[in-house]
Amino acid sequence: MAKKHLVIVESPAKAKTIGKYLGTDYAVTASMGHLRDLPKSKLGVDIENDFEPDYKPIKGKETLIKELKKSARDSDVVYLATDPDREGEAISWHLKALLELDDDKARRVTFNEITKKVVSESIRAPRAIDQALVDAQQARRILDRIVGYQLSPLLWKKVRRGLSAGRVQSVAMRMVDDREKEIAAFVPKEYWTLEALLRDEPAHKPFSAHYYGKNGKKYEPDSQQAAEQIIEDVKSAVFAVKSIKRTDKTRSPSPPFTTSTLQQEASRKLNMTPRRTMAIAQQLYEGVDVAGEGTVGLITYMRTDSLRISEEALAAAKSFILARYGKSYYPNTTRRFRAKAGAQDAHEAIRPSSVELTPERVKGDLTGEQYRLYRLIWSRFLASQMANAVYDSVSVEIAANGHEFRASASDLKFAGYTALYEESRDEEKEEKTTKLPPLAEGQVVTLDRVTPEQHFTQPPTRYTDATLIRAMEQNGIGRPSTYAPTVSTILDREYVVKEGKYLRPTPLGTVVTGLMEDKFPDIVDTSFTARMEETLDAVEEGKKAWKDILRDFYGDFSAELRKAEEELDGIRIEVPPEVTEEKCDVCGRNMVIKSGRFGRFLACPGYPECTFTKPLVIEMPGRCPKCGGRLMKRTGVSKKNNKAYTYYACEFRGSRDESKACDFTTFDVPVKDDCPSCGQTMFKKSGKGFKRPYCINPACERFVPEDQRGYTKKAAAEEKRVEAEEAPAAKKTAAKKPAAKKPAARKASKPVDVSAEDFEG
Repeated sequence: MAKKHLVIVESPAKAKTIGKYLGTDYAVTASMGHLRDLPKSKLGVDIENDFEPDYKPIKGKETLIKELKKSARDSDVVYLATDPDREGEAISWHLKALLELDDDKARRVTFNEITKKVVSESIRAPRAIDQALVDAQQARRILDRIVGYQLSPLLWKKVRRGLSAGRVQSVAMRMVDDREKEIAAFVPKEYWTLEALLRDEPAHKPFSAHYYGKNGKKYEPDSQQAAEQIIEDVKSAVFAVKSIKRTDKTRSPSPPFTTSTLQQEASRKLNMTPRRTMAIAQQLYEGVDVAGEGTVGLITYMRTDSLRISEEALAAAKSFILARYGKSYYPNTTRRFRAKAGAQDAHEAIRPSSVELTPERVKGDLTGEQYRLYRLIWSRFLASQMANAVYDSVSVEIAANGHEFRASASDLKFAGYTALYEESRDEEKEEKTTKLPPLAEGQVVTLDRVTPEQHFTQPPTRYTDATLIRAMEQNGIGRPSTYAPTVSTILDREYVVKEGKYLRPTPLGTVVTGLMEDKFPDIVDTSFTARMEETLDAVEEGKKAWKDILRDFYGDFSAELRKAEEELDGIRIEVPPEVTEEKCDVCGRNMVIKSGRFGRFLACPGYPECTFTKPLVIEMPGRCPKCGGRLMKRTGVSKKNNKAYTYYACEFRGSRDESKACDFTTFDVPVKDDCPSCGQTMFKKSGKGFKRPYCINPACERFVPEDQRGYTKKAAAEEKRVEAEEAPAAKKTAAKKPAAKKPAARKASKPVDVSAEDFEG
């Protein structure tokens, strides 16, 4: 007998979790995402007919659609339970149309968190589909389709096949390119710092103070001569304590995560890409099997720009903090955070669905990635409700012949929220700290020496995943659901490459951005794009008609497109080659970077006379332990699953010169430190948490056998330390000597395939 209640969600994992909560009277099934969309083969928007979209069932989903139609016909009520955002609302709207559901039969429900309580309450209080949300999503989808499908062919004709442009991705690309131009145009300025080493008399306790200025005004010497003049002025002067200030400084916790801040912090602390962060967060939201609890959605919905927390969650956090940490760790008043201006505030901030499900309690039921991300979310939320950290801060001013030196020290007086969590920074800089002896105003201290140090101002750093997402959010570019796809797209299109954690534009990215700036200034203008996002928000709020937005946009855009096609008629824009310092093994030319089906690789520019290619490499610190050559970071492709991986090899691996050929290869990461006993380069295990280097020279007294390099099970204390460092799951390495292979000269564009089997030992 057919069930009377049908619940449709997007994913099987979500269906499994909700099905357990609702019981046997409900059939819960998954649509597997979108079932209807604009066709891929054409624009799919009738511009002449007032931008009427031509939605079609997605190819390959015919059987699923048929099954859902049958289930819907046999049910009295169909609950459309897709994600609680614009896209989820649109999926429900498409399902209603595709399954031919009338208003009485279709009921819309949303879950901010997938717990039994919330699911049951939502099912009891369904609503109609919010057409304003759907229209906002339609406007976004059609705007992006028009820009992508009408601009991309121009790029194909004028630059290179396979390129794309986008309403948000092109702005993000411009931001990366503009930063690179800032770096190139930067002119460093010289400045000097002075550090005075002083002693407290009569205790003879040394401490240091930095130079501040002269006659109460801050001054920074800009030349060696100026620095030496200061040293000359004070070398024979009396150094006396001018003032001492003691204060208690407090630090407040960061608010709970939004989508943007979660992606940033996961990038910094866990080394996760935004795309991976959102994939793991989706799993935590949809539900995992927890021993003793059943299937549980561990976090609230992860696409949000709100800092709001429910009163129930605030009360639960308070009870937990008081029970585990004590009354002193809870603030006098409950913390409530205010979202930034322009935030949609449709959902709560990202938080655990239950603070009682601690990371330690669920660790055994989660994968390594799930555990680390859940711990990050859980800790951040709970810390946001804890008391301030208090520091005992001392600042000392010391005068000498009209010049002023300053010293400060800060000691943690009360841990507060830092007992649980501290936010990372994008640029971790080592901060000099000094212990100050007991000093009194008027006290004379003895000068040992003044050390001058030359510096130069530094250009702005390149964006990372985290800082680009933060800049996009600050400029109003995109929304929580678009940050991760945007960063992934500009990387996938090879407009941008990663060097370490930093994003650098490729010559292709620079050429495309230049063309967009010249011919389509609005599309790559941050202010214009931000205003468009605000306009889409107005559609969601019911203040604007979605087709009015399309009409307003298309008039100017189509004029720019026609003008660009006329001005570029007969012109082909060349992308300059990306020349490297690597020499071709065959003819000695400087090799260039090319792209193929397996990504970027090195190729000889002398093609077709010379067809030599090899994998793209990055020079690493240290030297080859076998021959002393440079160590290179390389990528290979596994024969088992066709996936790319990273390894490290001697620069002469595969060399055609047999007198130089070396077969050293490893998955372990070379470090800049040499072994203090044998002088050979040391290595560490791959993964952010593995920081301790070791020697791999069997003849050295400091040699560490492979089974002791970080992969054996650690004692409890060591395991806790590694977890505190956010150590990712390590990959297995090996040191078996691979058979020497000579790469044949070839025309194919894929890099040398060094499969994982070659290193298994």
